[in-house]
Amino acid sequence: MGKISYSQFSKWDKCPYTWKLDYVDKQKTFIGNIYTLFGTAVHETIQAYLVCYYERTIKEADNLPLRDILQYRMEENYKIAKEQYGDEFEVALGEMIEFFNDGCNIVDEFLKRKSSHFPKKNTELVGIEVSLNYDLPKDMKFVGFMDVVLHNKNTGRIKIIDIKTATMGWNKYQKADKNKTNQLLLYKQFFSKEKEIPIDKIDVEYLILKRKLYENIQYPQKRIQVFSPASGKPSVNKVLTRLQEFIDECYDDNGKIIANDYEKCAKHKKCRLCKDL
Repeated sequence: MGKISYSQFSKWDKCPYTWKLDYVDKQKTFIGNIYTLFGTAVHETIQAYLVCYYERTIKEADNLPLRDILQYRMEENYKIAKEQYGDEFEVALGEMIEFFNDGCNIVDEFLKRKSSHFPKKNTELVGIEVSLNYDLPKDMKFVGFMDVVLHNKNTGRIKIIDIKTATMGWNKYQKADKNKTNQLLLYKQFFSKEKEIPIDKIDVEYLILKRKLYENIQYPQKRIQVFSPASGKPSVNKVLTRLQEFIDECYDDNGKIIANDYEKCAKHKKCRLCKDL
């Protein structure tokens, strides 16, 4: 049985040639960097807080040493990456310090604004890193993990939240980038099917945590940005159609990868990714 993650589908949708290098030729086209290391550490820190916040008390959650947790997770993620990639993975000490300080700013702002983004009254935590394992055609499964899932006990609504870190947040072009936003549309669809929850009872939201704020700006800036992509039936159907095209083109009836001979696209000279390859 074959398994498809969103990252795999997204890579094919963005660049079939890169997908081929990763999944057919088994080459490593991306080995991670300070941004992925940092993003994972911030995820883990915020998620540790939310588990305590919802399952114990706000006071206990507020007493967690979040800066220490963040530092520990960054150091551990660095060790894991070095063990996995060796000398190919390199992060300077100065970068680690800068990103840690940025993370502390994010954590401090999160603590101030937590009740706005994560209300506790009448809300329960369904889970952290909630797994998806949904059956697809051709003996395939869609697999994934949802960062945070909440349930409003009054309305019965479910909210799926994906936490992202970004240098300056998302601008209008990033919000319009389907490779960023389609992830939650698929999560919404498959979670609805898997748990037999009406899809119109599920909301999706990106919580975008900014490392940096603009300097010399007179008006107040928000370090936490919320974005809810269009996730109605037309939007969901569009990405489902594209996912089916991916399955039909890249997998046989037994869920085995078809070794399509994708080549660099005609615009590869302008494509930073293909130039690097």
